Amino acid sequence: MYLGEYQHNIDNKGRIIIPSRFRDELGEKFIITCGFEKCLVVYSMDEWNKYSAKISSLPSTRADARAFLRLIYSKAIESSCDKLGRIVLPQNLREYANIDKEAVVNGNFNTIEIWNKQAWNEYSNSAFENFEKQAEKLSDLLI
Repeated sequence: MYLGEYQHNIDNKGRIIIPSRFRDELGEKFIITCGFEKCLVVYSMDEWNKYSAKISSLPSTRADARAFLRLIYSKAIESSCDKLGRIVLPQNLREYANIDKEAVVNGNFNTIEIWNKQAWNEYSNSAFENFEKQAEKLSDLLI
């Protein structure tokens, strides 16, 4: 399980450090792709295989399903950490998530998210404002 929020800088080669507590669980190779709210999502190979099995069953006859699958798979890359625990974020993914200098690496239960720092601060501040209301709305799902 990935937990926590870590702030890191992107170096001039597009590299970012993956927190050491995440690296063992991620494994040697993992997948990075676009996520919702303009963040990047990092999947261990096991989680990617589970997710991929679910989304690949979407009906190809639906335009929205095709569009979703195209984006997820076309942006996905296989990656690994270097000896210093860094990964290279390709230019197209950095542009998608507007990640330039400062980023936040978040644990999100079974995945890791990488956000533009300002976007994460705005998103999390907004989410906190509605935290109790959201919990109330989701309470039926939690029972």
